[in-house]
Amino acid sequence: MKADTDNPIVAKSFAFAMRIVRLHRHLADQKREYSLSRELLMAGTHVGKHVKEAVHGESRERFALEMGAALRKVNEVEYWLQLIHFADFIDEKEFSSIDADRIELAKMLTSITKTTRSYA
Repeated sequence: MKADTDNPIVAKSFAFAMRIVRLHRHLADQKREYSLSRELLMAGTHVGKHVKEAVHGESRERFALEMGAALRKVNEVEYWLQLIHFADFIDEKEFSSIDADRIELAKMLTSITKTTRSYA
């Protein structure tokens, strides 16, 4: 991923997706947990997918729709992470670390969506 590394939201959402991929692999390989981790994988990687589609969208409306979808997915990730944490598949330290990244990404996406709506 070279072309969009100058765009902070693209870079951050890609890095977050990679963390989710590694967590999914850990949960499947080490903990033998497949269902919750699969849901987490889908939601976590779709954040970046929607961001990428927004950045390369053909209109401001498409940009706003895709960034809104990314924000909804990052909120869905919170749910799956909490379930995985409270089911004792990850400890407090692991949860806090990845959730801090999720919160930062959510703040960025919230700001982007609010700003985009104000210009509509």
